[in-house]
Amino acid sequence: MAYGLAHRQLRPRVPLRPGEGEKHRLTSLEGLAALSLDALSSVAYGPEAIVLVLVAAGTGALTATLPITLAIVFLLVTLVISYGQVIAVHPDGGGAYAVAKKDLGANADLLAAASLVVDYVLTVAVSLTAGADALASAFPALAGDKLWVCLAGLALLTAVNLRGVAESARVLMLPTALFIVAILGVIVLGLLRTHPVAVVGTAESFPARESLGLLLILKAFSSGCSALTGVEAIANAVPTFRTPRVRRAQRTELMLGALLGTMLIGLALLIRRDHVAPRGDVTVLAQLTAGAYGDGWAYYATNIIVTLVLLLAANTSFGGLPVLMSLLARDHRLPHLFGLRAERPVYRYGVLALALLAALLLLATGADTHRLIPLFAIGVFIGFTLSQLGLVRHWTTEKPDGWAHRALINGTGAVLTTLAGLILLTTKFLEGAWVVVVAVPLMMLLFARIERYYTAVGEELGLGRVPAPPDRRTGSLVIVPLGEVSKLARHAITAALALGDEVVAVAVHADPVKSRALEEAWERWNPGVRLDVIDSPHRSLVQPIVDYVERAAGGGRQIAVLIPEVEPQHRRYEILQNQRGLLLATVLRARTDVVVCLLPYRLSV
Repeated sequence: MAYGLAHRQLRPRVPLRPGEGEKHRLTSLEGLAALSLDALSSVAYGPEAIVLVLVAAGTGALTATLPITLAIVFLLVTLVISYGQVIAVHPDGGGAYAVAKKDLGANADLLAAASLVVDYVLTVAVSLTAGADALASAFPALAGDKLWVCLAGLALLTAVNLRGVAESARVLMLPTALFIVAILGVIVLGLLRTHPVAVVGTAESFPARESLGLLLILKAFSSGCSALTGVEAIANAVPTFRTPRVRRAQRTELMLGALLGTMLIGLALLIRRDHVAPRGDVTVLAQLTAGAYGDGWAYYATNIIVTLVLLLAANTSFGGLPVLMSLLARDHRLPHLFGLRAERPVYRYGVLALALLAALLLLATGADTHRLIPLFAIGVFIGFTLSQLGLVRHWTTEKPDGWAHRALINGTGAVLTTLAGLILLTTKFLEGAWVVVVAVPLMMLLFARIERYYTAVGEELGLGRVPAPPDRRTGSLVIVPLGEVSKLARHAITAALALGDEVVAVAVHADPVKSRALEEAWERWNPGVRLDVIDSPHRSLVQPIVDYVERAAGGGRQIAVLIPEVEPQHRRYEILQNQRGLLLATVLRARTDVVVCLLPYRLSV
């Protein structure tokens, strides 16, 4: 033992994988950056959605923007308080699917799963289209190519997520901070100025087509509720926070609510004071930005920051939906391939499914944000309501200290989100909400049918039951299809001798001369294995071997077919190899019950 060093007992340590360990978990500020972009970025399209509805009653109706926004902020406060309760009860992640599954039963969790799928897909589509709108506000030349801009952004996000580039909260903190500073700067400078510094976009006329009645106000409210999307993300990701996790997650939820509420009210004040109406080729947020900063570099920088943040907000769905699909696959409600992870690790099938669905939605709507908004918030409010109802059920069942007060909070949240969801559904039904009404039950039916299929398969396979003893058959036979004597034949015969009691090589030839040459070569080699040569006048390879295997298996003998396959070192040469082995394996699996094995022989070229 070295002088001055105390003896230490060596203990084996399991190395941490990337992303594990307390230092890799989120602080409150990092959680705000990583989990709040979806909600915070909604100020880019939420207030505009209100304005687009109210302007149907003329520009004078825009004064109603502020009271409608205050009602939305009241709903936001209720949700933030309610999700604080969700975080406390479900510290392992309180997603609507998990809450409904635990507290509300099978049909409710299917509804939650379907609504979450709709939410995630629409989050990608709306964020990309809103980002394209912001970019076109700064660079009007892109206004006619918004669909291609969205598809390019979707392709970029898909490629990045397929490679498994992990989301880093520290990287997201900078664009999040820049976005918050830019939007708060628009509000503060805009309110300090007596009139807008600059006006951008093309003026449009808005004659009053209807009166400012209750129906129009409800439509504007339901459209503005799209600004509440993403509020639940923090409750879904409580395990990613550092200890004490619950307290940090609740603190992050409060910060999100305070920031989002401040932004919404501040922008509504500017819209009301300056009578900001929609203008051609620019967003309402771009108009407010020009009014506060002018049309110089700050205007362009803010629009670029908004575009970047909306792109990152779309990326949150690529982290959420593949995980949800893996949970559904684990619960036998989606094909099990959605539960497979690549080495990186990435749920690649989930990423591809999300990209495909979002691309189809963008193509169907022409990348029009205002056609997507009516679809957007309905799925979100279904999740909101189910989460709150689940907690009410939890409190009334468990009855801990103070349960009545907590149940009242969550019950109030459930009532308000239900009312908001019904308003959304009734006022936006003909504008596209019917698509969600149709899609959600169809997905629920799909999940239920898949689960029923897996249950039937489990019954037939006897999963969970002790099976009868295996059949002890002797004299197993391994059949090896070959074409000529070579190293490949030696490789295959060697493997076959290790697998079965008896091995037979089978060759198919149409030319008698080649058949005799093969038999002579086999005799010279003399591997100790019988060779059966099948004549095939019609030059068919697969069918004679299949018939041979069926005859050999007719006596109830255990049969295995070992098919050697050449694999080149480089994938670009695969097309140069014949695929008859794969074809033979496919036909054998379809027509027989024998064991089919593919034996690779890897080349050095």
